[in-house]
Amino acid sequence: MQNLISNRLAFGFPLSKLLLLHPQKICTTRTRVRSFSASSVNQSRGGLPRFYSQILPHSKEGIVRVQGDEFWHMTKVLRLSESDRVELFNGTGGVVKGCIQRIDRAGLDFMALEDPKVIPLEGTQWHVYAAFGTLKGGRADWLVEKCTELGASSVTPLLTERSPSIAENRVDRLERVVLAAIKQCQRLHGMTLNPPIKVGSLLPIVAHSKLSFLAAAEATPLIGTLSSLRPDTGGLIIIGPEGDFTEEEVKLMTEAGAAPVGLGPCRLRVETATITLLSTLMLWSDSHSPHL
Repeated sequence: MQNLISNRLAFGFPLSKLLLLHPQKICTTRTRVRSFSASSVNQSRGGLPRFYSQILPHSKEGIVRVQGDEFWHMTKVLRLSESDRVELFNGTGGVVKGCIQRIDRAGLDFMALEDPKVIPLEGTQWHVYAAFGTLKGGRADWLVEKCTELGASSVTPLLTERSPSIAENRVDRLERVVLAAIKQCQRLHGMTLNPPIKVGSLLPIVAHSKLSFLAAAEATPLIGTLSSLRPDTGGLIIIGPEGDFTEEEVKLMTEAGAAPVGLGPCRLRVETATITLLSTLMLWSDSHSPHL
């Protein structure tokens, strides 16, 4: 598989929705508590605003420095101040609760109020290969954002005969979309945006995957195909461009092991087909997970 860009997680991009249900403030290691009414993020899991840091404290009372965009977001956008409680996460499953110990012009010091936790990555890891290089008007942004929210493990722009390229500045923008969406949807594990690849480079990846689904018109309905399968540790989702794959491309991918699946009677846009297939597979694999 292509080299991943997951290490490019030194981010701190503003969230689009800033709401918070009045968390408390706790000063360093003391017990002094005072009310907190600054605007912040309405977290779907827990009540503390969460921010990214590549480095987390090693243990309780450990301190790390927060600078750059995350520092700006915390102090200028959300107007957090010393003693406010927050969480830091590192994009690889690590998370820790703590508070802002000190703020200066260059950054702030975060102190852990507990030992960091590492949440393991579980469930089927779905890797999306979609030919969206020619999408206009923010539709590619929407596709990547929703893949992040739904829990895709990675997204790879697929270069095909009818979608042969993707602009480099588009890739940079999509990376920012991914990083903002990770914070928005409270993911502890980042989603990788891979470099674009051609169909020929995808074929060996398909051949080594036990689950590979290719969205195709007039193919067996997806639900019917899933009825005879069980999830694996990982799988591929392949979506063609506007105008669809060529017959030769479909032949190559099916011969490599991809299963053509239908997504209903209507012709779907690239982004609609991607989200339809991904959301169905996420729910299907989750329904087979051990915790149910």
